[in-house]
Order: sequence, then structure tokens, then C-alpha cells
Amino acid sequence: VSLVESGGGSVQPGGSLRLSCAASPSTANSCMAWFRQTPGKEREGVANIDGDGYTYHSDSAKGRFTISRDSATHTLYLQMNKLKPDDTARYYCAAAPGTRWACGFSGDRWIWGQGTQVTVSS
Repeated sequence: VSLVESGGGSVQPGGSLRLSCAASPSTANSCMAWFRQTPGKEREGVANIDGDGYTYHSDSAKGRFTISRDSATHTLYLQMNKLKPDDTARYYCAAAPGTRWACGFSGDRWIWGQGTQVTVSS
């Protein structure tokens, strides 16, 4: 499985970013997700999408972030609006090959990319 994130950067509070993840075809119809991590903290699940396109957003992401996927190009997206300083983190794309539903965030099934840094600061 290959997962390559892009789209991170620095933005002011209230701004927007769109993260992209170029995934290998083996992720088709599988659960995919975005996680984030800051130094000294555990990796946190932000949003996931199952093989049928159903999505789940964590409380911190709900109403501001939107996960989506383009099945034709095997690309995963995370549209992030109304960004806050607390959103500053390294964001990771993840896939769970062979798992189509009931994605959750826990378990050893997740494979992560290298991550892309998002910094929200004035």
C-alpha cells in the first residue's frame, strides 16, 4: 500500500486547507481515514470513510472538516475550514486494506502515510 499526502502548510486562524492523499489501487473499497498527531500526544482519528462512502467525523472535526474520496483516482481528501490553532498537527492519511465497513480508528489494521504538517497561527 502506498499513501502520499500533500496539501499541508501554514494558515491563519479561520483559514482553510485541503489535504490530499494519493493512494494505491489496493485501497479501493476499503476504509480510509485521516489521523493527526502533535508531539507528545497519541495519534488521534479525525475522520474516516468506508468502502461505500459513508463518513464519520470526530467531534473536533464535525462541522468544519469534510472527508471525501475519489474512487476513480484512489485519492482521499480532507477539506478543513475554520481552522484553529488547536488544529496544528501532523496529519496522516491511513488505509485499512480488506476492511470495508465499521472502520473505527483503533486496531492494527491501519497503514499510514508519512504525513503532512498543518500549522495554524497568526
